[in-house]
Amino acid sequence: MNDDRRQRKARQTRNSMAAAAVDLILERGLAATTVEAIAERADVTRRTFSRHFAGKEDAALDFVRGDGDRINALLRERPPVEPPLMAYRRAVRAWLADEDNPAWHLRPRMRALLALVDREPALFAAYERIRVDAQEDSIRILAERLGTDDVRDVRPAVVVDAAAGVLTAALRIWARGAADPDSGAADLAALVERAYDALISEAASAVPDNTAEE
Repeated sequence: MNDDRRQRKARQTRNSMAAAAVDLILERGLAATTVEAIAERADVTRRTFSRHFAGKEDAALDFVRGDGDRINALLRERPPVEPPLMAYRRAVRAWLADEDNPAWHLRPRMRALLALVDREPALFAAYERIRVDAQEDSIRILAERLGTDDVRDVRPAVVVDAAAGVLTAALRIWARGAADPDSGAADLAALVERAYDALISEAASAVPDNTAEE
């Protein structure tokens, strides 16, 4: 088996386990879902599961990790002349518009899974680890674009925390909007654009506060 075929097979196996984890957690609940049940549903061994994932939470959120990697890959490809916030926003826009490799939220039941993240502490903790990992990579990418040191220069971290925070907020509004079709949260791409517009508007209206509080 050549390397490309081996990698495709490994990816298919990983996706199968991730999909099984999502389905079982939404069907049975997180507490009632075991790693053994996920492995059985995906038709793999417990040992195979452990080679790919640290636990059931990581498996269920693997699509989120994959799309974080995709956003960062798109960020690396943005033209160097783009300001950092614009580059990040356009990377997110390209991710959401990719029809050949649709974003994770377009997969079945992802909206329900994201809504569950806010209610299950273990899932939330896993989600936060994935988010932090992706943002650390984004900070390094922006530091390289700016030709700066992300330890001494606050700009990369500030831009990434703000830009990724906008995306996180939009995703949560989108997940919660499932129960209200008139909320304007049905179209995630449009919601993300509105969220970025709101950030830019608020930032533009702010002025440096050089006064000391009395």
